[in-house]
Amino acid sequence: MIRYSTALAIFILLPVLSLAQSAQAKYGNDFLSTGSGARALGMGSAHVALTNDVTAAYWNVAGLSELQSPQIMYMHSERFSGIVGYDYGGGAMPLKDDKGAIAISFFRQGVDNIANTLNAWDRERDQPKGNVEDYITRFSAADMAVFFSYANQRTEQLSYGASAKIIHHKLGPFAQAWGYSLDVGAKYKSDFANFGVAVKDVTTMQKMWDVDESAFGDYESQFDSLGATLPTGQNEYVLPSLKLGASKFFPISDDFLVTAAADVDLLFENRQAYYINLGRMSVEPHVGGEVSYKDVIALRAGVTDFITDPVSGFSVSPTLGMGLNVSSFVLDYGFASFAGASSDLGFTHRISLRFDF
Repeated sequence: MIRYSTALAIFILLPVLSLAQSAQAKYGNDFLSTGSGARALGMGSAHVALTNDVTAAYWNVAGLSELQSPQIMYMHSERFSGIVGYDYGGGAMPLKDDKGAIAISFFRQGVDNIANTLNAWDRERDQPKGNVEDYITRFSAADMAVFFSYANQRTEQLSYGASAKIIHHKLGPFAQAWGYSLDVGAKYKSDFANFGVAVKDVTTMQKMWDVDESAFGDYESQFDSLGATLPTGQNEYVLPSLKLGASKFFPISDDFLVTAAADVDLLFENRQAYYINLGRMSVEPHVGGEVSYKDVIALRAGVTDFITDPVSGFSVSPTLGMGLNVSSFVLDYGFASFAGASSDLGFTHRISLRFDF
């Protein structure tokens, strides 16, 4: 069993570490696609023109300019039946004299408690070492990011902002990478609707990988048997992406408000698993809606993950959510991956709690 676990660990690490040997990293920042706040998930992640709280630092930093008071938020999400954990924490505050707003955000996605059995197999005797548990260590594979954000309102209709972000990837003792880039965004409010645009990694993200070959011990022969070599550190880059969105409010009565939102993500990484592809550009739509009662209770639904599969064909993933606003606390819940192509990988639950000072 230990022998097979060792081979499995190598197979898992190889494709991840091989990113360090590619100039362009397709899906290089995909861990951040989970976003921030459970409200957005419940609405199919259609939030670029709608966001106006602490989570705007991620969705569209221009939305921070609408803050009326300081806010803090924490969110936890689990994917793939709890195997992958995702945490977000953020704080934001408006500046005095209408000088805009600032925010700091932290993101972490990881798989923890992974068994490292590289030193647990006695290759000379072709069997596990004695007291094998003493030779098994545990490590985490984690992706982390910190955003430093600022936004300002240019006019009553137009606002803009930017987020400087630092990315850190860590694969236990084997490899790590640091990256940095800038996001920018703008929002425009009209009598008809709200519109938003956000450019992720507008400067093109640069990442520097470092691989610790000594962490693999003398297992170079294992790599040779797989037709591979020990990976080495190398720089890589992540191309900019564009998010466009629109939202509109429909007051039904003094008590009920209906909100509709739609986003389109434009990525230039030659992704092929999406319904609309124009050369190297892929188009990823998001659609969502919300019905709120007295700004206290909200029910949400949305659609995301418009993809094509050679076997099952075209499919989408619906999302659901709800929110509760009591005094200074806002509690949101989002539920996804219960249908569509991603349902085979387990449900996604997301809970966030916001406090307004």
